[in-house]
Amino acid sequence: MKTVYSLQSQTFPDRYYVGITDDVQARLAAHNSGHSPHTAKFSPWSLRVAINFADDQRAIAFERYLKSGSGRAFSKKHF
Repeated sequence: MKTVYSLQSQTFPDRYYVGITDDVQARLAAHNSGHSPHTAKFSPWSLRVAINFADDQRAIAFERYLKSGSGRAFSKKHF
C-alpha cells in the first residue's frame, strides 16, 4: 500500500511538497531532519493530507497528477 502525501512548510507557508511513501510518519521525520535536499531549506514541514492507495500504480499516477499544473490547482482548492 502506498500513500500520497502533501506537506506544507511551517516557515514558508506558501511552499508545498508532494510525495509518495510506504510510511508517512517516517518520511515526514526524514523531511524535517534534512535528509531530503529538496525540502531541507524549507523545514519544518507539517502534513496537510495523506491518501492511501491499495493499487501502487494509481498512487504513482495520482502523485504525478498533483505535481502537474492542474494538480497543484486541484490541491490548493481541495486540500
